[in-house]
Amino acid sequence: MTAPAVEGDTRTAPMLLVADPDAGLVRQLSAAMQAEGVDVTGVPDGAQALLQAGALRPDAVLICASLPIVGPVDFVRAVRLMRTVPVLLGIDFGSDAEQALKALEAGATACVARPYRVPELLPLVQAAFRRQDGRRTVLTIGDVELDVTAYQVKVGGRVVHLPLREFELLHYLMRNADRTVTREQIMRNVWHSTDGMSTNTIAVHVKRLRARLGDVEDRMIQTVRGVGYRLVSG
Repeated sequence: MTAPAVEGDTRTAPMLLVADPDAGLVRQLSAAMQAEGVDVTGVPDGAQALLQAGALRPDAVLICASLPIVGPVDFVRAVRLMRTVPVLLGIDFGSDAEQALKALEAGATACVARPYRVPELLPLVQAAFRRQDGRRTVLTIGDVELDVTAYQVKVGGRVVHLPLREFELLHYLMRNADRTVTREQIMRNVWHSTDGMSTNTIAVHVKRLRARLGDVEDRMIQTVRGVGYRLVSG
């Protein structure tokens, strides 16, 4: 479904622009996202994606790492001159690592798995839609600054690239600073599921997040044994 944006757009549904040369994959994702109330416009290359990003002003953009004509790095750089719209990079894990790193350095928001998974994409697109009035929401605790609108994290003024799940985990912990959140709450609010998940999955993500933030002694993100975690603001 394509929903053209106009001056003073007041659309009531989130819009996702998908740029991927695999037409079948785009159709499959479009049908699944539309079932969740998200309008999807699909294009096969980076040149068309740039045109539609300016014309439609989507709430989020999803591009694949093998984007033809205008590649993902050039696309991200061009879009960043226009807007702060979240740009997700769809990667085939094990084959797109170098391209993913370059795109993140150029300003891509996060990497997601390809083939695409609706539970991974839906919360981000919905959150971006709720922020469509353009106001920025920045959370700051100590030397960690999290920009919700730009999906960007800085530590001591330096940009730190976080995978999408770690970004959402940090966002949840910062919103609940100085409160202990249980593993069950994290599963429900970050992974949006409690079915079949191992608590070790959370522990692994917390460990990686601490390393990226430089929290080497676990002073900021503390483990509350047998319960969950607490992010300390002081």
